[in-house]
Amino acid sequence: MSSTAFTYFMPTRVESGSGISKKTGEMIKELGATRILIVTDQGIRAAHLLEGIEKSLFDANLAYEIYDEVEPNPSAETIRKGTEYLKQYQSDAVLAVGGGSSIDTAKAIAVMAKNAGSILDYEGVGKIPNPPLPIIAIPTTAGTGSEVTNSTVVTNKDTSFKLGVLSTYVFPSLAILDPDLTLQLPQGITAATGMDALTHAIESYTSKAASPVSQAFAMQAIKMIGENLTKAYFVGTDIESRENMLVASMIAGAAFSQSRLGNVHAISHTLGGVFNIAHGIANAALLPFVMKFNLPACQEKYKDIAIALGNDVTGLSTMQAAEKAIDSVIEMNQTMNIPLNIKELGVSMELVPKLVEDAMRSGNVFINPRLTKAEDIQSIIENAYNGHLEESSKAEEIRVLERA
Repeated sequence: MSSTAFTYFMPTRVESGSGISKKTGEMIKELGATRILIVTDQGIRAAHLLEGIEKSLFDANLAYEIYDEVEPNPSAETIRKGTEYLKQYQSDAVLAVGGGSSIDTAKAIAVMAKNAGSILDYEGVGKIPNPPLPIIAIPTTAGTGSEVTNSTVVTNKDTSFKLGVLSTYVFPSLAILDPDLTLQLPQGITAATGMDALTHAIESYTSKAASPVSQAFAMQAIKMIGENLTKAYFVGTDIESRENMLVASMIAGAAFSQSRLGNVHAISHTLGGVFNIAHGIANAALLPFVMKFNLPACQEKYKDIAIALGNDVTGLSTMQAAEKAIDSVIEMNQTMNIPLNIKELGVSMELVPKLVEDAMRSGNVFINPRLTKAEDIQSIIENAYNGHLEESSKAEEIRVLERA
C-alpha cells in the first residue's frame, strides 16, 4: 500500500439502476437548471436511446436542445461549435448521453461556456479559472468512467495531439448509470470499452500516486470486470453483467480520478491523436506490453490483480503469480477478438519519433510504477507493434525496483 498521506475528493452524485434514466428530468431539476443542452452523437440518436431521457425532460418542464456532432477522439473544433450552439440557446446545464467522447465533449463545452479562449488553452492541471455550467453525464458504454472523473481529453487536429484538461471543476455534478442503455452495444464496443475500464483499474492500482482509497476502488473494479466482461460480451442482453460492468467502469473512473494512470494511457492517447484509433482498443492492445515492462516494479500488485481476475496462485512464486495477471489480460483480449498487436490497428512505425515525443509529454509517464525514459516508450511501442512481449535488451538492463 502507498503512503497514507493523500487527498480524496469526488463530488459527483451517482444514481444507478435499471430504468433510472427515465427520471433524468426530475434529478436535473433539483440542480436548478431550466434549459438543457444534450451533447451526444448521431449513433445514439439513431439507436433511440434519447427517447426516455427526452420524455423525462419534457415531463419536468425543462427546455432542451440537442447537439449531436460528437465524433470519436473529439476535437477542439467540435467543442467550439458546441459552445456556440449552447450560447445560442442560452442553456444553463449540459447533459452528456453517450460514451467517453460525448461526456468529454460535454465537459469541455460546459467549461468553455464560462471561460474565454479555446479549450486548448487549459491543457494540464488546474488551469481553468471559472467554474463551468453544471454537467450531468449518462454513460451508454461501460468503459471510460468519465462520468465521475476530473478530466476531459481533447484532440488538437493541427498537431494530431490528444491533450488532457484536469480540474476539480470538471467533475460532473450528477452521473446516472442505467444499464438498460447499454443492452444494444455491439460486441466490439463492449470489448473495447470493457478493456478500457480494466486498463483504468490496473493503471490506477499500480500508479505511484495511488492511495488506499483509490486502490480499494481499483481492486473492486478489477474483480467485477473479471467476473462480468466476457459474459456481457457473449450474452449482451444479460442485464446483471451489463449493470455490473457499468458500475465497475464508474468505480475505475473514481479510482483514477484520484491516482491518474500510467504508460498505457500516455501511449494510447498519442495513437488516438495521430492515427485516430479508438481509445479502448488502443488501451487493450497496449496493456499486456506495458504490464510486461512494469513487471519488475510491481510484482506484488500484479499478484493481487491476478487473484482478482480469478487465478489460483497457490504454490507460485510472486513473479509467477504476477505473470498470471498479464496472461489473463492476453486471454481476455483473445477471447474478445481484440488484436494482440498495434500493427493491426493501423499504426505506422515511420511516426515513432512523434509517438515517443507526444507520449513523454503526458503526465502519466511520471506516475507509472516503473521509471520510464523515452527509449523505454520506444521499446514498448516496437514490441507492441511486433507483438513481442519480451523486453528489449536496453529495458532488460533494469532488474530492480526503480523509484523516480
